Amino acid sequence: MPDYFKTMKQSELFAKTFKEIPRGAIFVSHQLLLRGGFIYQIASGMYALLPLGLRVFRKIENIIREEFNKIGIQELLMSLLHPAELWKKTGRFETAGKELWKIKGRKGEEMVLAMTHEESIAAIAADTVRSETALPLIVNQFQTKVRDEERPRGGLLRLREFVMQDA
Repeated sequence: MPDYFKTMKQSELFAKTFKEIPRGAIFVSHQLLLRGGFIYQIASGMYALLPLGLRVFRKIENIIREEFNKIGIQELLMSLLHPAELWKKTGRFETAGKELWKIKGRKGEEMVLAMTHEESIAAIAADTVRSETALPLIVNQFQTKVRDEERPRGGLLRLREFVMQDA
């Protein structure tokens, strides 16, 4: 069993619990996560998973991973940063809306911070799947996504940055 699943005393935890309801936390789930020391709000729509929250997150992730492994789904990890060309090919560079973060590198190259990974997995599949005998094929990833939500709210429901599982 990994070290992060070891039993720990409440007095040793990095984050402490709180009796009062945090200001601005409307949903009960959000209140409990903050009060229980599972998450820490960095800014609107941005949270850190504290040690308890990370333990829960890792356990859920591992349950999903174990079930996917049983049925032969292969895990990969794609980049959070994409060349804008991938998004321009599909037309979503212009149509994705204000939620898509568009940035430029030091040399002026256009890039986006991934709010989804369809563009990159399509490019990878186009270069790797050589014939229909390679199909069916399912790949999976747990990856950070970034969306510039207009009004991030609801605790972990509408975030600017979050981890999504894609298959």
